[in-house]
Amino acid sequence: MTDARRGLILINTGPGKGKTTAAMGTALRAVGNGMRVLMLQFLKGSWHYGELDAVEAFGGKWVMKQMGRGFVKIGGAETDPEDIRMVEAAWDEARQAILSGDWDMIVLDEINYAISYNMLDPTRVVETLRQKPEMVHVILTGRNAHPSLVEIADTVTEMREVKHAYQKGILAQRGIEY
Repeated sequence: MTDARRGLILINTGPGKGKTTAAMGTALRAVGNGMRVLMLQFLKGSWHYGELDAVEAFGGKWVMKQMGRGFVKIGGAETDPEDIRMVEAAWDEARQAILSGDWDMIVLDEINYAISYNMLDPTRVVETLRQKPEMVHVILTGRNAHPSLVEIADTVTEMREVKHAYQKGILAQRGIEY
């Protein structure tokens, strides 16, 4: 085993809860170690989440941006061109941020959904990740991580649901889901 240090590519995927939460825990650890973190939320945007307020306490060390409108139409419905435009804008910002080297860690929240909904070509993401500066860490979240991303990732974690409060009729809870 080598003692080499380098920026990692991490993927949090799978059908279970906690993909974004795990990425945020890693981001919190990074900020605690003096690193600068950028979190771009590809599809989120219509709700106000508690984490948006929490990251403000870190000043410019942790920046979080909602880049979407919220829920997108899938499953037979035609994707709204505005959602595709917003994903493209989010990707442009993400690509520039990754290649700039200005951030120690970049979280691409829900990018796997944007890819699996055919709103973003995974080839473009792979190309950029292969060009990233050596010490930049990138975390990609969302279900159905594309095989080409899984292949180049250093660490892939799959969240698996064992049971969920929603199955008992319990709605999303403030401080837990948002």
